[in-house]
This record gives sequence, C-alpha cells and structure tokens, in this order.
Amino acid sequence: QVQLVESGGGLVQPGGSLRLSCAASGSIVNIYVMGWYRQAPGKQRELVASITGGGSTIYADSVKGRFTVSRDNAKNTVFLRMNNLKPEDTAVYYCNLVPAPLPYWGQGTQVTVSS
Repeated sequence: QVQLVESGGGLVQPGGSLRLSCAASGSIVNIYVMGWYRQAPGKQRELVASITGGGSTIYADSVKGRFTVSRDNAKNTVFLRMNNLKPEDTAVYYCNLVPAPLPYWGQGTQVTVSS
C-alpha cells in the first residue's frame, strides 16, 4: 500500500516560516490530487491546501496568501511552504489524497506557533 511520510514541522514564533514535506512511496503525486490537512486539538481535521497533477492549487481562506503548496513529481513529494504563521495554525499536519483520502494516515508532523 502507499505510504505517506510527513516531515518538517517544529516550534516557530508568530510570523515565522516552515516548509513541510510529504514523501509518498508510490508514484501518486503526479496522478492524484494531493492535499495538506491539519488537525488542531479538539477540532476536526480540515483540508488547507491541495494540488492537482497538473499543478493547479486551491487553498482554504484561512491560509490563502500565506501558504504555498507545490510538488516534485520525480521525487513523489509534496511540499507546503507556510509563511507568516499564526498561533491558530498550530496543529498536526498530514498529507493525503483529495477529495477522498486513503483509509489510513501517516504520523503527521506537529507545527506549533508560539512566542
């Protein structure tokens, strides 16, 4: 089965930046729509950004203008560049397919925005 491995999270001050990576074990990045989801404590998981195999992107209103999703088809990797981070961006970030995620998730990567 396809494996999704997220990395790049950490602790950052408000206004800071991080770049997340999602490595897929199979050649799915250039075939399927890939998305970055996040789940904050006590909240439902939400989709924040997605990218098609052709490079078209969609963002949630809460991150538009601050986050940029991209992909490297040759490396089967999807990235999420996050700028001007806010405390409300604190969450575990996951990647998966869009709109129907695989029935399993990677371990995610924790992003904490705090001064």
